[in-house]
Amino acid sequence: MAARLTTYVVVAIVAATLIAGLIVGAQRDDNSGPVDLIVHNAKVYTADAHGTMADAVAIRGNKILHVGSEREVMRYQRPQTTVIDAKGAAVLPGFNDAHVAFVDAGLALEEVDLSDAATLADIQQRVGDWAAAHSESAWIVGRGWNPGVLADQPTRAQLDAVERGRPVQLFSQDGRLAWVNTKALQAAGITRRTPDPDGGEIVRDRRREPTGFLRDAAVDLVSRHVPTPGRSERARALRRALVQAQERGITSIQDFSTAAGDLDLFDEARRTGELSVRVYASVPVSSADAAALDELAKRFPDDPLLKTGLAHLESTGMSAQDLQALTTAVDARKWQVAMPATGADQIAPALDALEHAVAANTKRSADRRPRLEGLQAVDDDTIARFRRAHWVASVQPLHMTDGLTSDTANAAPDLSLLRWPLRTFEKMGVALAFGSDAPNVPMAPLAALSAILSGNAGGPEQALKIKSAISGWTSGAAWAEFDDHRKGMIEAGMLADLVILSSNIFDDPAAALATTVVDTTIFDGKVVYHRKSTT
Repeated sequence: MAARLTTYVVVAIVAATLIAGLIVGAQRDDNSGPVDLIVHNAKVYTADAHGTMADAVAIRGNKILHVGSEREVMRYQRPQTTVIDAKGAAVLPGFNDAHVAFVDAGLALEEVDLSDAATLADIQQRVGDWAAAHSESAWIVGRGWNPGVLADQPTRAQLDAVERGRPVQLFSQDGRLAWVNTKALQAAGITRRTPDPDGGEIVRDRRREPTGFLRDAAVDLVSRHVPTPGRSERARALRRALVQAQERGITSIQDFSTAAGDLDLFDEARRTGELSVRVYASVPVSSADAAALDELAKRFPDDPLLKTGLAHLESTGMSAQDLQALTTAVDARKWQVAMPATGADQIAPALDALEHAVAANTKRSADRRPRLEGLQAVDDDTIARFRRAHWVASVQPLHMTDGLTSDTANAAPDLSLLRWPLRTFEKMGVALAFGSDAPNVPMAPLAALSAILSGNAGGPEQALKIKSAISGWTSGAAWAEFDDHRKGMIEAGMLADLVILSSNIFDDPAAALATTVVDTTIFDGKVVYHRKSTT
C-alpha cells in the first residue's frame, strides 16, 4: 500500500512538473515572458494595410514581440528591461531608403554641400570656403544645386571668379547637369571643336565656346577625369554613411551604386559587425554581363542583413529591341528588374520590355515586382499599365522641389503629363517606394515627407496623407524589395527596426515636420543612435 502511495506521489510530482513546464512554454509561446526593450507613451504607426496606431512596443532579441496598448506592453517589463519613454512622440518602422548610392553618399559628405543653397552668391561662397579649407584636394566637387535658384544658366566664369587654379565640378540635384569651371573643361579637353556625346549636350555660347554647363551624357566627359576614390577611401565613406543613416532613422537601404567593389565592402562590414543598415544591393547590368548574375546570386543569397537580386538595367541609349532582349534574359534568371524613368520617353519602352519578358518567360513566377526608378512624369494610360503589371513606382520625393527637367517636359509635349502622380498612383493601387537618390540630394526622409505632404511640383491634388507618405518609406519600400515578410511594419514577429521622432507628427503633420528630428534609432533590437539632449 505504501509503495503504491509512493508511486502515486511520484507520478503526481512528475505530472505537475510537466504541466508547469508546458505552462511556462505556453507562456513564452504566448509572448508573456520578459523582454529586452520597451518603447512606450508613444504614437506608434505600424504602417500596416489598415493604418493601425498603437501606444507601445515590446522587443525581445531582434524581433518585435508585441504591439498594443500601454497596459498590454508594460506588463512585460522586468528589472533587466530597457524602457524608453517616447513622451508622446511618433514611433515608426525604420526608414528604408529605396534608392541610394550609399557609399557615394558617404563620399559626398566630404564634398561641397549645395543642397539648400538659395542664391548664386551662396553657391560661390560655399565653393570658395571649401576650397580654402581643402588646399590639398586636386579637384573641388559639389552636389545638390538647384537650377531653379539661378536666374540664368550657370557659366564657367561664375566659378572661375571663385577658383581658377583647380578644376571645379558641381552636380545638380538630379545628377543630370554639371556646372564646371574653365580648369575642369581644360582637364577634360573640351573645346569648341568637341562634339556633343550621344544623349548629352555641351552648352555653348554664340561663338560656340563651351559655357561650363553640361547635360546628361556630357557630364561624364568631365567626371571621368576626377580622381577615383580607392577601396580604403570608399570603406571610410561607408562608415560615414552608416553614421548618417543612424542619425536620420534609416535602417534599410536599396543600393544603386555602380561601383563594382561596393558589394564586397558591405559584405566585409557585415562580417565585422559594422553594418548597421539592411542592404538590398542592385547590380548594374548591360547586355554584355547578364550571365554574371548567376554567380552573384550564389554569393549573396537572401539574407536579412545583406542580399542582392535586383538588376538595374542600364538602358539609356539602348534600342527597344536590345532592351527587350536584356530584360527577358535578366527576368529568366529570376532577378527583379529596375529601369530608369527620369524622362517620359523612358517609361513606355520599359513597360514594353517587361511585357515581352513576361510573354517569353512563361515558367517564371508572376510575382516579379518590376521597378521604374526616378519616376516623375507619366500619363493616365501609363498608370493603368503600371497597375496591371504590378510595377513599383520608385520615387525620390526631394526631387519634387526641382519640378520637371526641360528634357522631360519636351519628351512628350502632346501628353497630359502628371508630374508627380503620387495620389493618382495610390488611388489606382500602384505600389510606391520612396528613396533619397543620394548623393545627388541628402539622405533625409523627414524632409522628403514634407515634400510628399505638399505635393510640390505635382500640385496639392497629388499630395499624400501622412500615413501614406510614411508607408512609402517603410512598408512600401519593404514590399519593393521582397522583404515585406520581415520588416517595414511594427508587428509581432517583424525585425525590430524602429525610429522614435522628437514629436508627434500625426496631429498637424506639416507644422510638426518643420521642426521634427530623429530622437532614437533602433536597429536589430538595439539602440544605435540617441540624440543628445540640448537642455
